[in-house]
Amino acid sequence: MGWLQSLGQASASLGRRELLIAGAGAVLAGCQKGGPLTASRTPRLDMKRLNTEVAAIAARAAPGVLGFGLMNLESGEFWVRLGDRTFPMQSVFKLPLGTAVLSEVDAGRLSLGETLTIKPEDLSPAWSPIADAWPGRAAYTVQELLEAAVSNSDNTAADLLMKRIGGPGAISSWLQGKNVTEIRVDRYEREIQPDVYGMASFRPAWKGEAAFDAAKATVSPAKRRAAMLAYMADPRDSATPEGMLGFLRKLDEGSLISPASTARLLTIMIGTPRGADRLKAGLPKDARFAHKMGTSGTDQGLTAAFNDVSIFTLADRRSYAICAFLTGSTASDTERAALFAQLGHTAARSVG
Repeated sequence: MGWLQSLGQASASLGRRELLIAGAGAVLAGCQKGGPLTASRTPRLDMKRLNTEVAAIAARAAPGVLGFGLMNLESGEFWVRLGDRTFPMQSVFKLPLGTAVLSEVDAGRLSLGETLTIKPEDLSPAWSPIADAWPGRAAYTVQELLEAAVSNSDNTAADLLMKRIGGPGAISSWLQGKNVTEIRVDRYEREIQPDVYGMASFRPAWKGEAAFDAAKATVSPAKRRAAMLAYMADPRDSATPEGMLGFLRKLDEGSLISPASTARLLTIMIGTPRGADRLKAGLPKDARFAHKMGTSGTDQGLTAAFNDVSIFTLADRRSYAICAFLTGSTASDTERAALFAQLGHTAARSVG
């Protein structure tokens, strides 16, 4: 089938490590995968509904390939579709990046008030309002860059922060040290985005969407298509749905960064100005929704990545992790967002 992957099978299981109580920082008893469900105050997930409705949504997403996961953060019970398949993260990687940055703050090796100055070689391709504003403004605090990267997906902000804490390798080592598996951070945005389209290495003259698109247009359509297909199959800078649920679970329980840093990061995620038409659109209006999106460009009708990952908390304080990854989609932006809204609605109905 070439790049059109088979839909695969969904699966459900209990968590492999600790069971969690809703909200950051509280831990319940341990439990092994496949073991009995520890007594919980929350309803079991509606596995039958998830099996039926997510399969129907995935069929509508074809030829795009849909990965999805939902976890009860009190019991650790979860449901996944294509849970061990890797998906390109795009800007979703800025969530583990932001967590690693705050870990450095917790350790006293970095201050949120530290100022970083942008040099021409620090600029990254769009999306980046910070690059667009350069050289009119060139100095930003770590706090400003953190908010720009996590909340607004600014690529220059992300690359500056990654460079400051030691590069992609430092983030990978930090994730491994926290026993976070199946999430890879391998490259800077200034490396990833040109690679998606088979372009040469990024240069400052390409800053801004118009300049980047003009440079992209110099690459032949056949070469761009081949590069995008290769990017979609590349294990670098990818995550699995099950790996992302595990990361969100650790963030919620407070085992990644301090309580103060966890609260700071979740607040930034709640303030994300875009993506209200994705998973959030299907959840109850009074749900607290802390999320990070990731979206590639669309070229020749093909979108390599359309993602959304979140911790959402209902009005009764029950919390859940949810993630959706869509790769190889030929649908429009509006159609993809509608599919994710349906996933959010299915999740809301499945948690009782």
